[in-house]
Amino acid sequence: MSETIQLRSSDGFAFPAYVARPAGKPKGAVVVLQEIFGVNSHIRSVADGYAEKGYLAVAPATFHRIQQGVNLGYTPEDIQAGAALKSKVEALPAPGVMPDIEAAIQYAAQAGKVGLTGYCWGGLLAWRSACLLKGLAAVAPYYGGGMTVGAELARKPLCPVLCHFGDQDQHITLDTVEAFKKAQPQVEVRIYPANHGFNCEQRGSYDAPSAALARERTLAFFARHVG
Repeated sequence: MSETIQLRSSDGFAFPAYVARPAGKPKGAVVVLQEIFGVNSHIRSVADGYAEKGYLAVAPATFHRIQQGVNLGYTPEDIQAGAALKSKVEALPAPGVMPDIEAAIQYAAQAGKVGLTGYCWGGLLAWRSACLLKGLAAVAPYYGGGMTVGAELARKPLCPVLCHFGDQDQHITLDTVEAFKKAQPQVEVRIYPANHGFNCEQRGSYDAPSAALARERTLAFFARHVG
């Protein structure tokens, strides 16, 4: 069962979140952070997949402070529009959208321990969440653009983290992934023979074997730390 609900951040900001519920009692929760394309059909399907595995899944609309109802595809025009929205969100005064993610975590906690995953820009937000927000039992970022360079390298996670990267990713080069591994020896880093966005079946960069293996590893990771 799925629905869209309204959540409220600590600063009073109200925003929507897609919620997928498991058939029985949840064994925990997973917060799913969107790419630059909004809470679109792919992100909703990811949340549905976690619900099928027994988790309460919550996907907050992290563009809502800038633009409501973002639901993009993967055309060049969509990529350009999504990148522009991401830039606007990243330019918000601190703490930006982190209170919205925190509100999603707090809502998800009704199901028990909370894991969090994110893709592309959501992977970067997932890394920041692991380092800045309380209430998380485990975090699994996928190809988080920007998390392997600059100030992100100096962050320290507050919970176990499993990262997924593709060795053909032109946005996140392998040398920066190696630098990240060196700076974060406590973080588990997995590298796949794939490109950026390899988990999304709607993108030309989709790589089914890599996506399946990353999902298997993430589910095992959440089974250990979340439930």
